[in-house]
Amino acid sequence: MTTEPLPPSTPPAPPVAPVAPTPVAPGYRPTSTLAVVSLVCGLIGLVGSMFVAPIIASVIAVVTGHMARAEIRRADGAMDGDGLAVGGLVTGWLMIGLCLLTVLVFVLFLGGLAALLALVGIGSQL
Repeated sequence: MTTEPLPPSTPPAPPVAPVAPTPVAPGYRPTSTLAVVSLVCGLIGLVGSMFVAPIIASVIAVVTGHMARAEIRRADGAMDGDGLAVGGLVTGWLMIGLCLLTVLVFVLFLGGLAALLALVGIGSQL
C-alpha cells in the first residue's frame, strides 16, 4: 500500500469575532407602540372628522390608549409613552362625546320640529 500525499488544503478561516449588541444610551426607554397608535387615531378622529369615520378612529384611540397605559404600568418604568396614551384617550373620548352630542341635538331638533308642525296642524297635510 502506497500512501499518496494529500492535496494541499486551504488553511482554516480565522475565527470570527462575536458581534457585540448595539449599545443603547443610558436612560433610554422605548416608547409604547400602542400609545403612538392611540394618539394618531385620536387625532384622526378629531381633525379628520369630515373625511374619515370619526367614531371608528376614536374607539380605536380609546381602546389602544387603555391597552398602552396598562402595558406601560406593567413595564415598571422600562417603557415610555404614558403622555401619548393619555392624549389619545382624551381626544378619543372627546370625539365620541361630540358625536353623541351631535346625534342627540339632531334627534331633539327633528323631534321638536315634528312637534311644532303637529301643534300648528301642518303635519297632517304633509
